[in-house]
Amino acid sequence: MKHIYSILILLLVVGCTKDFEEINTNTNDPVSVQPSLLLRQVIYDFGEQMSYEGFTAGNLLGQYSTALDFNLFDRHDLKSPQLGGNPWPIFYQNLRDNEIILNLSQENIAFAVYEGPARIMKAYMAAGLTDLFGDVPYSEAFKGDTETVTPVYDSQESIYMDEGGIFDNLDKGIAALESYTGTIALEGDILFNGDLEGWIRFANSLKIKYLMRVSGKIDVASQLQAIATDGNFIDENSENAIFNFTDGEPNSFRLAQLRVGDFNNYVLSETMNEILTDLNDPRISQLYQPFANSTDGGYNGLLNGIDASAGVSLADYSLLGAIFRENTGLLDANFMTSMETHFLLAEAAQKGLITANAESLYNTGITQAFEYWQVSLPADYLTVDASLSNGNPIENIIIQKWIANSINGYEGWIEYRRTGFPQLKTISASLNNNLIPIRMPYPSEEEALNNANYTEASNNTEGNSINVAVWWDE
Repeated sequence: MKHIYSILILLLVVGCTKDFEEINTNTNDPVSVQPSLLLRQVIYDFGEQMSYEGFTAGNLLGQYSTALDFNLFDRHDLKSPQLGGNPWPIFYQNLRDNEIILNLSQENIAFAVYEGPARIMKAYMAAGLTDLFGDVPYSEAFKGDTETVTPVYDSQESIYMDEGGIFDNLDKGIAALESYTGTIALEGDILFNGDLEGWIRFANSLKIKYLMRVSGKIDVASQLQAIATDGNFIDENSENAIFNFTDGEPNSFRLAQLRVGDFNNYVLSETMNEILTDLNDPRISQLYQPFANSTDGGYNGLLNGIDASAGVSLADYSLLGAIFRENTGLLDANFMTSMETHFLLAEAAQKGLITANAESLYNTGITQAFEYWQVSLPADYLTVDASLSNGNPIENIIIQKWIANSINGYEGWIEYRRTGFPQLKTISASLNNNLIPIRMPYPSEEEALNNANYTEASNNTEGNSINVAVWWDE
């Protein structure tokens, strides 16, 4: 009897395994993905998630707003992200998906039109990543399915300057777009609707931005002058690298989709209130709301980093504007704009890095910023309150860029680290010895999942300290 059972079991095993692969293969499951779908996904996911991150965490570091509760991050305990403050997986998920687009564009001539956008997006996201964290996995990253799941950390200098790095990808991306002669259209492009010239202008504006970012380490004058002279950068608001949110789900700004308590956790910062008030700047009415206890429709800001246990009354401080919750159809996911480009060029001209009229560039940037935020520009704003010659011209340029980038809070903090402007305040109840952080810490998951490489990077930053400068800031 035992022999009979053994024969039956053997027959069952053979019968089950003979056609196992065929039976367990889903014939309706695609074996490859169209780059058009991935491009749309990368642009939207990165823009949507980083807009939220910029609002909830970046705006605290850049002192645009103050958190009333769940505010360890606002008190500069950056290793304890709460409502926001963990952009690491956003960067790596989208860089990984973007790498698939880049690989497809090089493997299949039918997808060649995607090479330029993929390289430009890789440069854009890699710059955002390294500007926040410093040295990060890069050259061996995004290849976990074929090579390694424990990539080395590359130096920020190499990520910017080496072959395959930020500037190299921007140059190669532009070259790929300029040399493309195919007839297949770029699909899935929610930034420029398939306009390849729009991507070239985007790349050149990014080159201006990143050249200024590293200008303290290398001589960038000739490269900046060449781009400025050629003039093929984002020059009008109609050319901005943005996509629009909607008033309703699912494509509204994320804070509009969450409970009202999450939105009401953020109020006008004392830093922003003082700057806008000193400038008599009417954009305060678009970006913030009069505080509930005001008797004259006034605004009130709160110093960042309060001790939440002390308790404050929400009615005594200005909430963020309705554009961030009730009217998000007026809001954009902002990748790169004409206003930011003009402020960067104004700074370059003021520093003598390019031959151009700094005041004209500065005034254009302000005019476009008011238009972007849908606020009327006061007749005397450029000549009185915000005149370039009214005080320190470089400080004026950076402050105006800081205000304009209110949807990109991390950018305000990064540019503060580079320039020292605006002059951010010592926060109320610091958990970082009253120091303003100058880099983001590596997340704890890195220590667990990539320990050897993490340990080396941690040692190079004095134990993953948030007070150690990145390469371009040294």
